[in-house]
Amino acid sequence: MTAQNELAVIRGHQELYERTWHLFQAAKTEISCAANDLYTWVHLRADTADRPPVPQDTPPGFMIRKLYRPGVLLDPVGTRHVRLAFQHGAQVRITPDEINETIIIDRRVVIMAGGVAHGPRSFSVVWAPDVVTAVASLFDAAWRAATELDVYDRELTELRVLAPRILELLGSGCKDETAARTLSLSVRTYRRRVAELMSALGATSRFQAGVRARELGLV
Repeated sequence: MTAQNELAVIRGHQELYERTWHLFQAAKTEISCAANDLYTWVHLRADTADRPPVPQDTPPGFMIRKLYRPGVLLDPVGTRHVRLAFQHGAQVRITPDEINETIIIDRRVVIMAGGVAHGPRSFSVVWAPDVVTAVASLFDAAWRAATELDVYDRELTELRVLAPRILELLGSGCKDETAARTLSLSVRTYRRRVAELMSALGATSRFQAGVRARELGLV
């Protein structure tokens, strides 16, 4: 794939891999990635947690930035991938805010993820300089407001332990009082943990939290 056109639309992860992987391998200065979880950019998973994607023979000063929603740290595979990426030199931050799922390569090309409502996920590959600059600016703003991985990971420790049990109790439909008693928590603390879990999963309701948890394989 070349920059002869300023926009290309790709459908499905296999085509995404086949048509864009050379862009990653040819990167010279920077790759920045924003995603809700690992599954948006399936081709980057590389079986996936064991081999964080980095270009071959990266030059000195090459920068990799990964921006994720908190839910990635509730998923054992996601947690493993994120930590390995960090160990391999990537900068990783976590944001509770909505993000545009995007990859920026050398600030010259942007890959933006589309929805999955109508068949395979679509991706837009954009070279238009004005668009790339605008998307990069949005990413930079989100990055500055996000929390370093180590800090957020420590804050999420207790919730990560409780999350599977909370999700099980939510799925059972039991009352908050019963669930809190089961976990030896006060009702107030239980409800706070539920709210924290919903935020981490990017859910606006308990039902949606269950859906997101199933998507991540947490239940």
